[in-house]
Amino acid sequence: MNIPTNNDPRKRDEDAKHETPAETEKRKRHESEDLDEALEETFPASDPVSPFIPSKSPD
Repeated sequence: MNIPTNNDPRKRDEDAKHETPAETEKRKRHESEDLDEALEETFPASDPVSPFIPSKSPD
């Protein structure tokens, strides 16, 4: 059975259509706080995140 949860993007999109501006601000603030907390929980990391993806070396 596939029951949408609050983490389901389709459900969030549907809910966002019915949000008041105050609810939108509250949701965005909560999401930002969650991201800040996740970052704090992983800091300091032993290896920094690198956006560089090496390609294969030519033969």
